[in-house]
Amino acid sequence: MPDDLKKMYKTIMDDHFPPEMEISFIDGNKRQTLFYEKVSWTIDDVRKGLRYGENPGQEAALFKLVNGNLILGDTETIHPGHYLASDIELLQSGKHPGKTNLTDADNALNILRYFDDKPTIVIVKHNNPCGVARSDSLETAYSKAYMADRVAAFGGCIASNRPVDKITAEKISSQYAEVVVAPDFEEGAMEILEGKKNLRVIRIKNIERLNSFTGKKYVDFKSLIDGGLIAQWSFTPTARTNEDLKLAECEYNGKTYKINRLPTEKEYNDMLFGWLVESGITSNSVIYVKDEVTVGIGTGEQDRVGVAEIARDKAYRKLADRLCFEMYDVSYNDLTDDDKKQDINKKVKKEKGGLIEAAMVSDAFFPFRDGIDVGLREGVSSVIHPGGSLNDYQSIEACNDEGATMVYTGQRSFKH
Repeated sequence: MPDDLKKMYKTIMDDHFPPEMEISFIDGNKRQTLFYEKVSWTIDDVRKGLRYGENPGQEAALFKLVNGNLILGDTETIHPGHYLASDIELLQSGKHPGKTNLTDADNALNILRYFDDKPTIVIVKHNNPCGVARSDSLETAYSKAYMADRVAAFGGCIASNRPVDKITAEKISSQYAEVVVAPDFEEGAMEILEGKKNLRVIRIKNIERLNSFTGKKYVDFKSLIDGGLIAQWSFTPTARTNEDLKLAECEYNGKTYKINRLPTEKEYNDMLFGWLVESGITSNSVIYVKDEVTVGIGTGEQDRVGVAEIARDKAYRKLADRLCFEMYDVSYNDLTDDDKKQDINKKVKKEKGGLIEAAMVSDAFFPFRDGIDVGLREGVSSVIHPGGSLNDYQSIEACNDEGATMVYTGQRSFKH
């Protein structure tokens, strides 16, 4: 064990991966080969690729697709040259990026590609979004995304679908972030961000065309412990408009169950926003969304009731922290005045963690009504999930009991 444990995080690993890689898919005499080149950057006169992998001590390399194409059935891969996170332009980087920096940026873009109509910010931490918001201005979108979970955003990756302006740059520079990704940076923005010397500032001009990546496929590889590989086509949500959603309805024991109330336009907006954000969240997951801002995000749980409760509990905690920070410029955990804490607690309880009239989003169906009941008890007014459970009738009854509405996407959205 090193005497100075901090040195482990400052280490730059030399990787021994070769400069080129080829992956061939062979069917009889037919061979389709994808050609890759290793990516590196020069920082402080050091030419190097990834700093290290998921942890210090793990060698890692980034390869970009430079030639070849794969067509299987009616599906083909994104053509070489259409680069995003695999060919970043480092405008500033006090140190070489690591594997998690790029995978966080990539998953932020994975979510961001569905939102091109309005300024949108995605903040990712440990490959899951902790705050996502869209608004009429980039500054407002950033403020909402950041305050959705100020604590988790610490050291996160911030991705924007609009050029970063000076006002937004000032807000970003007042926080601690590892990475900022944007299509460009307006005049004066870089001078502000340069005050954070270790902040990795990344320009990806293709973000301006990010929406064109919607629906495009790539081969998703998963390595097994014995060196085996699983190859699958990447996931794309098919439900991206109101017309793609189906009002909840099912048959059970010869009886038809239907949701009583149509969603409002606001509810449709929140449900679709949440469903598209959901595509970038580790399953099992349940999230809550209100006014196109994430309120509570529950990720990676084994049971759906548990993750609905985690997302609910996070909504309560995050609202308490946001209110405390807005009123007293201090985190809730650091507030020492018990009377002030009690006042915040009462407000959070009254607002039910900000969940009143929020949308509840699930990446898979609810097997029983108990999961949906978690949200309905907090005042959730709309629910979106794939549908298809034998007990969908229970969820329909639960929503009807509370006057809530519910729609199906007809597609599961697992991400492992």
